[in-house]
Amino acid sequence: MPNNNSIIEMQNVGIRYDQGPEILSDIKLSLRRGSFHFLTGKSGAGKTSLLSMMYLSQKASRGHVRVFGKDVNFANRDELAFLRRRIGVVFQDFRLLEHLSAFDNVALPLRVCGMSETEVRKRVNELLSWVELDNHMLDAASTLSGGEKQRIAIARAVINRPELLLADEPTGNVDNFIAPKLMKLFVELNKLGTTVVIATHSDKLINDFNYPRLHLQNRGLHLLYPADKSSIGGSDA
Repeated sequence: MPNNNSIIEMQNVGIRYDQGPEILSDIKLSLRRGSFHFLTGKSGAGKTSLLSMMYLSQKASRGHVRVFGKDVNFANRDELAFLRRRIGVVFQDFRLLEHLSAFDNVALPLRVCGMSETEVRKRVNELLSWVELDNHMLDAASTLSGGEKQRIAIARAVINRPELLLADEPTGNVDNFIAPKLMKLFVELNKLGTTVVIATHSDKLINDFNYPRLHLQNRGLHLLYPADKSSIGGSDA
């Protein structure tokens, strides 16, 4: 039976590409609404694959995945599109529309939802100021630096206050001054009720913020507490 307090549930999930070996095996996960987790593991451990299942870009090869209580194995295209609108994603490769301005990239999720242009401008201007890009709002994304594109991608992901926010190395292209400010944005969003999962290799980020880790190792998933980083003997979160 689904857990009404879980935003994502996975039972005995495995994922492989083509006929290759499983990248992840027997994943068991129950991600509580309003929680905040780091997702960690060595390069190649499967972090991006796990995130892709969470944001419904990749289906599991086996097992059951529920997102917002919906078993995605039996969801049609329209149902999946509706679920995705409730998820904000920060991709490692940004995935901005390079010909659009910074403003229009960030505004896109709000316009898709039919929000009034007055409210769109208010929200986008406020958020671009927060990430210190208000002086670049009319610049085409193609002209921005990697760090600036990262901040635009983050602003776009959080602009519609998603129920679930998934971020793949969101501070990897910004300096040590901007990174804590972006983390504060994630923390404030979490306080408003958004469930947050951040994939990172940064020990500093993990040590500076007191959140548990979902740690991928040997194709499995383990929950680690922040105090001693020791496993609590299971993969439920």
